[in-house]
Amino acid sequence: MTSPATAATAAPSPAPPGVPPQGTRGRGAGRRAVPGRRRPGHVSSWLAAPSLAGLALMLVYPTVFVVLLAVTKSSLARPLQRWTGTDNLVDAWESLAFAGSLVRSVVFAVVAALLATALGLALALLLHARGTRFGLVGTVLLLPLVTPPVMVGVAWKLMLAPVGGAFTGVFDALGFPGANPLGDGVGAFSALVVMHVWQWTPLVTLLVFAALLGVEHELREAAALDGAGPVRTFTSVVWPVVLPNVLSVLLLELVIGLKVFDLVTVVTQGGPGVSTIVTSFEIFRTGMRGSYEIGTAAAETLVFGLLVGLLTTAVTLLRARAVRAEG
Repeated sequence: MTSPATAATAAPSPAPPGVPPQGTRGRGAGRRAVPGRRRPGHVSSWLAAPSLAGLALMLVYPTVFVVLLAVTKSSLARPLQRWTGTDNLVDAWESLAFAGSLVRSVVFAVVAALLATALGLALALLLHARGTRFGLVGTVLLLPLVTPPVMVGVAWKLMLAPVGGAFTGVFDALGFPGANPLGDGVGAFSALVVMHVWQWTPLVTLLVFAALLGVEHELREAAALDGAGPVRTFTSVVWPVVLPNVLSVLLLELVIGLKVFDLVTVVTQGGPGVSTIVTSFEIFRTGMRGSYEIGTAAAETLVFGLLVGLLTTAVTLLRARAVRAEG
């Protein structure tokens, strides 16, 4: 039995006025905001101002200016002459040359991105099978990536020349003497795809190889103990882990393919005929050649940007789905 004295001692003493009773204080009840102290991770506005100004200068201002060019009568010498509304956008949408260039750009980018990603994945698997170091072989494979696109175009144009080209003997051996791939529409388009894939496949190899290094070795060992062979290990263990990275690389290759301009300018100039006129080259022709219709070129740029956004969104959704499946 507890004595009255013991009960009096155990009973909590009344708290002073204005102070919460003991036991009722929350975890943050005793904390008070200190004037001038900011929460962790907060950046002062004046510290972020240079970054925001740089972002506005490099991104917002050019975008707004392109939109203004697209809704006005503008030339290279006299931009923003008068308001035209949606006339430039209508002209761009109804232009058969521009519509054809959109189709060619999409075909070029999709085919080149798929080929480069598939070849890069295969090369990355081969390099990873020989060890975790990129090594001299991997460094040699990166040479096309560091070659300027203009030089790539010049070199391939010389190699594909029907007289004196490096592939002349190969064409003769295959029964196509005097073959000139660049003289045919389909051949020229295919040649540009091959050149683009040759240059950008090393980038895929490098990125996928880095993703393969992130696959835990314990997962491979567990699959081997369960009796899984190399193919089953790849499909069940490795591929689900690296798939989001591969889709990210595919997205990057798709954007690079949509922006191709150097190869077309150096190798074919859009020919033969209009067979290799992609959208970037068509926009260049509209704004920098002939009548210098900068307003129409800006409208074509906006339409092309919308198309690029739709394509990249589709690949992004596929990647998000792969990430959810992995998790």
